[in-house]
Amino acid sequence: MTLIKSNVNVEEQAMEAKKASKKLLVLSAEEKNAALLHLANVLEREYETILTANEKDLANGREKGFSDAFMDRLSLSQERVKDFAEGLREVAKLDDPTGNILLDWKLENGLQVEKVTVPLGVIGMIYEARPNVTVDATGLALKSGNAIILKGGSSAINSNQAIVDVIHKGLSETKIPKEAVQFIASTDRAATNQLFTMKEHVDVLIPRGGGKLIQAVVENATVPVLETGVGNCHIYIDKEANVEKAINILVNAKTDRPAVCNAAETVIVHKDWLAQNSEALVDAFQQNGISVHGDEHVMSVIPGAVLAGEEDWANEYLSTDIAVKSVNDLTEAIAHIETYGTKHSEAIVTEDSKAAQTFLSLVDAAALYHNASTRFTDGGALGFGAEIGISTQKLHARGPMGLPALTTVKFLMKGDGQIR
Repeated sequence: MTLIKSNVNVEEQAMEAKKASKKLLVLSAEEKNAALLHLANVLEREYETILTANEKDLANGREKGFSDAFMDRLSLSQERVKDFAEGLREVAKLDDPTGNILLDWKLENGLQVEKVTVPLGVIGMIYEARPNVTVDATGLALKSGNAIILKGGSSAINSNQAIVDVIHKGLSETKIPKEAVQFIASTDRAATNQLFTMKEHVDVLIPRGGGKLIQAVVENATVPVLETGVGNCHIYIDKEANVEKAINILVNAKTDRPAVCNAAETVIVHKDWLAQNSEALVDAFQQNGISVHGDEHVMSVIPGAVLAGEEDWANEYLSTDIAVKSVNDLTEAIAHIETYGTKHSEAIVTEDSKAAQTFLSLVDAAALYHNASTRFTDGGALGFGAEIGISTQKLHARGPMGLPALTTVKFLMKGDGQIR
């Protein structure tokens, strides 16, 4: 059973968020941190309420035959709720990103100029079957002084509503107004489309999910978009790659959490390395249940591999399937990434420092790795606390977006009667 509200007034919610964002501007870092710590405690205390609602979404998912990967992203447990709470505590420990003087100087006429970080204002967050985003995005928004409007996917609507109810309960006991967190509890696309176009109330939209969702937001929104991207991530195993490192990195990047955007979807292998180490690679695939879609050369080397089509090179499998491409050199590997990559996360495994530097210099992506797994493209793993998404664009923010990405700047001029 899915919770659907037909009387949702998105414009009214946006107006309330805008008013609340003004109240957030006058709160101290200590007051915001105290609110986040209180929310963490309330979430842990109310976990049963959240899990009861989540079970409704899971039952709906089972009825509709959602994939295992999708169900994993949707599923909550007491431990995962504790992780939500711990994420809020980690965000509370971070420095306040607002009110920082980035530059200051004095003009010849005595006018003092400061460039200062300030909140964006109101963030519209549009996402799919990840209830954790409801908490992560809320924590980051409030810490950075922003109000947030949450529009989750219909598959998690009961879970998200319960989480927001708990957040509102907690905020009512803090200095942060509960109106700073709005949830659009409707599966009506008209409600989402309305959010896309309210420039007078919403300052930025952040879509987080599959390619179709992101494309829909980018193509239809009149509100500025901080674009996150899908993750067709590659690992290139160079001819000078250490066998143990290559296998460990590949297995981790593919199997640790196959359904996330920083998991590896394609491994590119130098033919010389493959010729010498095919047995180790085959063992790794078989022991970890990885299904291979390869080119003709790969099929001749790896038993059970199926022929990869054009769609495989571009596919974000989000499963234990992987595409395997054999190449003659580094140039060919980079060209393949340039053609099929999504500018998310790309890795090279090699002991050749020159090859590594060439890869890091020429590959265009938000995150690049030498001898490490792509799974580190994550706000928490990089020390940002939680993240609100991973940007694959180049304007304003790129890569995992933590607190600094949720701010903009003001120029403050202080004078003593100067005129021009």
